[in-house]
Amino acid sequence: MKIGELSKHTGCEVETIRYYEREHLLPTPPRSDGNYRQYSEADAERLQFIRHCRSLGMSLDDVRTLQRFQANPEMACDQIDAMLDRHLLQTEAQIETLQKLQKQLQTLRNACRDHLDARQCGILQNLERAASRSDCVCHAEHSAMEK
Repeated sequence: MKIGELSKHTGCEVETIRYYEREHLLPTPPRSDGNYRQYSEADAERLQFIRHCRSLGMSLDDVRTLQRFQANPEMACDQIDAMLDRHLLQTEAQIETLQKLQKQLQTLRNACRDHLDARQCGILQNLERAASRSDCVCHAEHSAMEK
């Protein structure tokens, strides 16, 4: 199948397919007489594998590692286990960071509950305070927690 067909078949953008080829995650496909890339069903499966890994937040290096294990199925999977454990820790840290951000945004949102004009808006006033290096409500609690 041509690259456009592969794109439709997998739901992956053409440019992303080309990018994965440049990154050597997908092998360079043979060309037709008309110089079109010719992909196989195995290429489609490999692309779906890559997409699934990426949807789980795995890096390109992680995908390469997993592909090495696919190519060498007799290898022990300890390295895969460790990679996923690291990914879980990173994800937990990201969740914690996002929860802090959510709390800060909610605090900032609570600074303006009335329908006022912009010069009286508590959100805008706090953002302006932060821009002038003064404390704003969303970082005041965060700063106190760090001390």
